[in-house]
Amino acid sequence: MTPTPGTPVPHLARTNPGALSPPTGFSHAVTATGSRLVFLAGQTALDGDGHVRHPGDLPAQFRLALGNLLAALDASGGTPADLARVTVYTTDVPAYRAVARELGAVWRELAGRDYPAMAVIGAVRLWDEQALVELDGIAALP
Repeated sequence: MTPTPGTPVPHLARTNPGALSPPTGFSHAVTATGSRLVFLAGQTALDGDGHVRHPGDLPAQFRLALGNLLAALDASGGTPADLARVTVYTTDVPAYRAVARELGAVWRELAGRDYPAMAVIGAVRLWDEQALVELDGIAALP
């Protein structure tokens, strides 16, 4: 059963202390009390045949990489609301920041507003050479 976006998920508590900068598109801390952890491998914009799609288009690659991450989570019995942690690796942090609003809209469309704890890390290159972004994560399932 998929929770309605914005509905609290009982096994995940999102904490955003008032003393910290207000979070936008992430939570400062997530406490998981689920009984199963799902560790999600890094996903890029690979299609089903193993080819990187959308060369040079960071938002399109982000959409496909997030879709791949969520497909792995779904196959494990989880939903986007079960994500406790996501790390985004990008080969171009300034380009990522420049399209952050668009990426946020993609996130909300595919994963809702139950934001996990997140980090964006700049990388010289990713395993898949044409990949501009890669996402991995940890989910806690009830």
